[in-house]
Amino acid sequence: MTTPAEPRELEAVRAVARLSRALERSTDELSLAHYRVLSAVASGDERASRVAKRLVLGKPTVSASVDALCRRGLLERSGVAGDQRAAALELTADGAEVLGRVERAMTGRLEELCAATPEPALVARALGWLGEALDGAAARRAGDAP
Repeated sequence: MTTPAEPRELEAVRAVARLSRALERSTDELSLAHYRVLSAVASGDERASRVAKRLVLGKPTVSASVDALCRRGLLERSGVAGDQRAAALELTADGAEVLGRVERAMTGRLEELCAATPEPALVARALGWLGEALDGAAARRAGDAP
């Protein structure tokens, strides 16, 4: 049996859930799921299996997103030497442009929301820390970190 969340923690969970929706609504160019895949590839995860591990998604889910992004001309697949089953993923020039626009829109929305708090810089920094914690947890699950 789990213990009930503290009101402050529950408030934070609900805020993060609403924040993800607010960020997604800041642009109509990409869904949040497609943004996550493009940003993972842009960050150096060139194989779908690594994207799936980093994003804690099933391979079929990532494959569907990759297929859709390739059809839109935002991602390209290429073969991997020595592994016929694997495909390397790379952003196309259009993919990099779309990703840049989407990230500017999302960053602008986040800046607006942070500016409405008593400590805008601290809120943004705390969200960055959460991102680092998520990356660390994903790396531990993947066996890439202690």
